[in-house]
Amino acid sequence: MSRRLPTTEVQALLAQMERCMIAVDDFGFVMLVDGKPQMVSHCSKDPDARWGRARRGYGKGYKVHAIYGSSSMPLAWDVEPLNVAETPVAVRLLPILGRGGGYLVADRGYDSNQLHDAAMEAGYQLVAEKLRPGKGLGHCRHSPGRIRCFALLEQEFGRALIRFRNQVERRFAWLGNHAGGLEPLPNWARRIHRVREWVQAKLLIHAMYMLLNLHPPPLAGE
Repeated sequence: MSRRLPTTEVQALLAQMERCMIAVDDFGFVMLVDGKPQMVSHCSKDPDARWGRARRGYGKGYKVHAIYGSSSMPLAWDVEPLNVAETPVAVRLLPILGRGGGYLVADRGYDSNQLHDAAMEAGYQLVAEKLRPGKGLGHCRHSPGRIRCFALLEQEFGRALIRFRNQVERRFAWLGNHAGGLEPLPNWARRIHRVREWVQAKLLIHAMYMLLNLHPPPLAGE
């Protein structure tokens, strides 16, 4: 895997496989965005790995950023060092979805005017709880999408969307719950380009694993 994944031919094949796996299910009108840390040893000499928040503490490594629809394969994803903030990565991933419509649900760490504006431009309504609950909005300019988000959260529909956000935690949990899953990061996956290649292969393996479990092929001879 480590030798062949970077080649042009294999990368083209994997990109086509991603599109096919996404096409198995419709996008739906609710999408989920979040990040999953991928840790390395604290003593690792990997120059691309960085210290950052991970699992209710601090660690060293990378983070997989993903936007999920109804498919087991993320609609858009990337890998960045652990110290890179989630919001600018989400802004960069949104154009990959294309212009559409629906709701993009996230945790309060994604509550920023920049992301609200980017979601509106792409045709989506970002739904995320206020970054600092109990505080006012202040006197600076606020995205119309952010103001609409807070109005939406006062309704039952908005609160139901926030409760639905737990689904992304389950998606990431499933990624590490079988032998072909995303964890742990192998010792040879160091430097960010190798981590991206490894994550891409694992996301595809997991998506196929989920597809075969949900829709098992008929037994031979039936």
